[in-house]
Amino acid sequence: MRDRSRILRILTLIALNLRAETACCRKNMRENRVMLDETDLRLLSALQKDAHLTAQELGEQLNLSASQAGRRRQRLEADGYIRGYTARLDPLKLGLNVQGFVQVHLETHGPEYSRSFAQLLATRPEIVSAWTMTGDADYLLRVYCEDLPSLNRLIHEVLLPHRAVARVHSQIVMDQLKRDGPLPT
Repeated sequence: MRDRSRILRILTLIALNLRAETACCRKNMRENRVMLDETDLRLLSALQKDAHLTAQELGEQLNLSASQAGRRRQRLEADGYIRGYTARLDPLKLGLNVQGFVQVHLETHGPEYSRSFAQLLATRPEIVSAWTMTGDADYLLRVYCEDLPSLNRLIHEVLLPHRAVARVHSQIVMDQLKRDGPLPT
């Protein structure tokens, strides 16, 4: 009985601590968002459309001097709002004719299996995105393959043989109606 009450006190302290940390994180997130003014949001929007904009071009769009626009860009990079710059490639021109989404259902869960599966995902260039999910599937993978036999090999020779995988469900993209767009700012 004494052990139960001790465990209950410990669990209560943990819950209170988590609640306090969550409130602190929410407050920090709100404060970080408040730090962005309208000009910052317009700058982020412009860079999402064209990451090659020079400080001079940004300044013209935002009614700022080139140096002010450049400093704002540097601050947003340093603060982590801008995580990097990439080029968008045309998958069809690269011979990647099949885009698909693969739901992965695990048979076995646990840190070791999760790490092992994450390592597998990291080694496969045709898996361009991976998410852990709520609901029926444990993972959702976005894949680009040359053709259907390549997708079939990925599923049957790479994913299904993994010791934690129970089953997969694949969906082939027929047409992408809206391209991956910029984040709302």
